[in-house]
Amino acid sequence: MPSSLAARPVGVFDSGVGGLSVLQALRRELPHEHFVYLADSGHAPYGERGDAFVQRRTLAIADFLHRQHGIKALVVACNTATAAAVEPLRAAMPGLPAIGVEPALKPAARSSQTRHVGVLATRGTVGSGRFDRLRQEHAQDTRFSVQACDGLAHAIEQSTGEPQSSEAANERIRTLCARYTSALGSFGQQPGEIDTLVLGCTHYVFAREVLRTLVGPGVQIIDTGAAVARQTRRILEQADALATGPVAEEDPATTGRVTLYTTGQLAALQAAAQRWLDLPAQCCAALPPAEGSL
Repeated sequence: MPSSLAARPVGVFDSGVGGLSVLQALRRELPHEHFVYLADSGHAPYGERGDAFVQRRTLAIADFLHRQHGIKALVVACNTATAAAVEPLRAAMPGLPAIGVEPALKPAARSSQTRHVGVLATRGTVGSGRFDRLRQEHAQDTRFSVQACDGLAHAIEQSTGEPQSSEAANERIRTLCARYTSALGSFGQQPGEIDTLVLGCTHYVFAREVLRTLVGPGVQIIDTGAAVARQTRRILEQADALATGPVAEEDPATTGRVTLYTTGQLAALQAAAQRWLDLPAQCCAALPPAEGSL
């Protein structure tokens, strides 16, 4: 007999649409789970805000998803929010499992042949004590070149807007990606070159194709979505809260529901959900004013 927890949804949130890359991985790993996603686009970007602001938003969103949707776990699908707020969140809500994301420095260090890894992340992430500890932990025989990417997450958010603004945002994405990869140094497989690139922001996954053209086909590009999804599965299994279903996972009737909310523009979330997750507009909703100010 499955646990009563199993039928409850998993909460996922990000400062905007970037966390949809993590939701994408979660749905592949956990096809029977129900998910409630919140894009805090009305308060984005987090990466250029202070820790106190990010902590307030994280705690408010966790409280909202817990009270209004009875979530059984929360995936903090934002590197900046994880760095600034996942520990305060766990202290404030000890009964709610919180799974964070952080730049994949460990697998990058393990797989790099040149022992030189590039990292693209937000200023909030690279300036955090959590990131500094992570880098030191894996820096014994690996050189990490780190670049804060001001404006890139915001440009990716804007790329889901109206066609005119979307075109300008896509050009901005290309310009910023070129600037920041150039700042990291030379990419390739020769000694001293960067052969592995870590995407330290969930938004950047949606710029992967642009980055690929810039760094070349032989460079590994690593994000954290699959690893976070596997960790979420482990935590749900330990809590006897994993949703299960028929073997025929390709049957839509056996897959979990997905509901998406935004504190920003509904059309932008609908466009992103359709573009990146193939989800219909009906899955998305804007929070009413009373809830949008949470």
